This record gives sequence, structure tokens and C-alpha cells, in this order.
Amino acid sequence: MNTITKDNGIADPPMHVMTVIAHPNPKSFCHAILRQFDAGLKAAGHTHEIVDLYAMKFDPVFTTKDFASYIDESMPLDMLEQMDLMKSIMDFCGGPVKRLGAKLLLKGKSPLELVRIIKKQMPKDVVAQQKSLARAQGLAFISPLYWMGFPAILKGWFERTFAPGFAYSLTPEGWRGESAGRVPLLRHEKALIINTTHFKEETYQGEFGKAMASITDNWGLRFPGVKKVDHVYFYGADVSSVDERRGWLDQAFQLGRGFRD
Repeated sequence: MNTITKDNGIADPPMHVMTVIAHPNPKSFCHAILRQFDAGLKAAGHTHEIVDLYAMKFDPVFTTKDFASYIDESMPLDMLEQMDLMKSIMDFCGGPVKRLGAKLLLKGKSPLELVRIIKKQMPKDVVAQQKSLARAQGLAFISPLYWMGFPAILKGWFERTFAPGFAYSLTPEGWRGESAGRVPLLRHEKALIINTTHFKEETYQGEFGKAMASITDNWGLRFPGVKKVDHVYFYGADVSSVDERRGWLDQAFQLGRGFRD
């Protein structure tokens, strides 16, 4: 296996990178970028797990079942006591016989014990994604840019997967609405975002560019704990020339090969 050698002669160990791609067409330019990025990672000796949200038919819609992911033991006890945790568990039980049995088994349980039981009801697809995230040392995201942000399927992936207790925790003040109370839990070395755009570069400068950096890069990745976040745009990809696209594909390979940089 290859390693990345620094100028001082000391070789960095390879990383395990998880790449999430959000494009419905496997013949798209985004998928071509993914293939080149993957080749670059392999050339550098990194291992790579690809999550193709459309291919796996990931459901981005946050439903009542997802509330099991958003209840956490770090919540203040008085808030837990005000919640009808027993009803939340009953909602997962099914028919009346199962509900009655669950009610008898849960009688006398403390709010924290009920929270732990609810957490076990988290959607299986979310649990699977969190396990993949926990294995990764680096993250990458490849998608077109829609309405100055991620496509809905990728936005929903963040909403469902980056839950409290996993991506971040909250202090008592945080649970009561203070944004400074967010506690980062992610330990990834780096995240790389590659977005293709329809419009040319000047469209995304100024306030639009600042807004995307604040919401996607800072709030979405740096605040939960990712140490380094890089964001690369291939501007005007929909109206680009063959030579421009070839150049971007070469760049995608180099981004993979130099991912640790």
C-alpha cells in the first residue's frame, strides 16, 4: 500500500475516506468526477467507501420515526420529564397487545432509561450511515449545486444523519436555544465538497458565496468538529467546453491523490 511522504521523509498513514455522491444519473459529470477522485485516493493509498444516495434510494424525508435520533441523554431532566416519552415508545409498538405489554414493561422507568429505549428505535438506514461515518477519517461530498445549496436528497441525508448524540451534543443552554451550546462530536480530519454549477463563477461571488460557506462549510461541517473543510466549485459545468471538463477531471484526480494536504 502506498503512503504519503512529507518533505521531512516521514510518511503519513493512509486515510479511510467516505464519499457521498448525490446525482441521479450514473453517466453524469458528477459521477465522472467521482471516478477520478476515487482513482486519486487509491493512487495515494487511501481506502474509500462510496455512498451513492440515489443508487441506494436513500429517503431524505425526516419523518416521525426520525425523532428517535433527536432525543438525547444530554437533554435537561426537566425537559425530558415534560415530554411524553412513554407515548413516543408506544407509537413504535404496533397493535394494542404489544402496546399493553410494552406499557407494563416500561412502568417505573426513569426518563433517561426511556430515552435509551427510544434511541434503539432509530431508523436502520440512519444507523447504517452513522456507522459508515464513524469508520471514516475523511469525508467528501460530490453534487451539483441547487438553489445555492445541496440537492434535497443530500440535504435530507445531513438532517437525518447528523443527529445530536452523534454529530454534536448540546449543553443545557444549547437545549434551551443558545447556539453557543453546541458541542462538536465529529473527529474527522478533513471534509472536501465538490460542487458543479450551471452559472459561471461571478454568480457565486459576494453574498451568495459567503452564505454557502457559512451554512454548508461552517455550520454543517466545521461546527460539528471536522478539522479542515475545503470547498471546490466547477463553475459553469453545464455550459463548459470539453477541454474545461478534462481539466476538472484531472483536478478531481489530484484532489483525491492530495486529499491529506
